[in-house]
Amino acid sequence: MEFLLAEYLPIIIFLGLALLVGALLIVAALVIAVRNPEPEKVSAYECGFNAFDDARMKFDVRFYLVSILFIIFDLEVAFLFPWATSFGLLTDAAFWSMMVFLAVLTIGFAYEWKKGALEWD
Repeated sequence: MEFLLAEYLPIIIFLGLALLVGALLIVAALVIAVRNPEPEKVSAYECGFNAFDDARMKFDVRFYLVSILFIIFDLEVAFLFPWATSFGLLTDAAFWSMMVFLAVLTIGFAYEWKKGALEWD
């Protein structure tokens, strides 16, 4: 029994400290928080227009294109970092599969560029 307690004691202490810090941060936020914020600061803002307008209003497609472009390059970086860190251990198949992946992303980027998705009027 003492062996188990010695094994789990650091975990129990860590969990206790985590709960204590979490509770302290919540209490500090309740004590320090501003009670009367400006209405403009707490107003909803999404994509450059008021969120409470008519649901049938025209929406600019460029917002979607920019978000898709962000997701494409975010995924590229997410896959590229682990590949680059283990580059010395990779086989030829891993190298060429990443080259195909980058080629597909480059083609997508060129397509968006050609369609004018990167132009902001």
